[in-house]
Amino acid sequence: MKKMWMVVAVLSAGSLLSVGRVAAQGPAGAGASAAADSSSHTSHSYNPIKWVKKAKASDSTDVNTDKNKKLTLSLQQQGVLTAETNVTEKCATFKELGSCVAALHASYTLGLDFDCLKANVTGVLSSADTTSCQRAGGDKGASLEKSIHMVKPDADAKGAAKEAEKRAKEDLKQASA
Repeated sequence: MKKMWMVVAVLSAGSLLSVGRVAAQGPAGAGASAAADSSSHTSHSYNPIKWVKKAKASDSTDVNTDKNKKLTLSLQQQGVLTAETNVTEKCATFKELGSCVAALHASYTLGLDFDCLKANVTGVLSSADTTSCQRAGGDKGASLEKSIHMVKPDADAKGAAKEAEKRAKEDLKQASA
């Protein structure tokens, strides 16, 4: 008997809910046809991804190429880069431009192979021959200090990394101005 009352209670509750839904919709009068018309809908999207405005690629790349040109010229004048290379090509695998410029300074100052240093810092093997390089294990990059120590164990890695990062910061500040 309990089961039967439960079934009746569930069925009656379900029918009450469906009646409530129909009543909430209201009569199909003058307002219903206007609500059904697609022209009365706003263009507002409920998708939060569409709320974020995207930066135009041309705007950001123009600024970066101007900055990269200034930075390339500055590094070429210092002797860190050769005349036929530029920062964009050298720093392609780096996530941050500052860490690349620091690695460029460290490799220039200590006389290290930049490709070995780049492979250690980024964790990415480039097309250059890095078979003779001392590499960190795995795909994860190491800090500049550890990378310097791996490539040249007898160097003052901590001091060289600090100096290279300081010079990179100055170069980036100068290129942005």
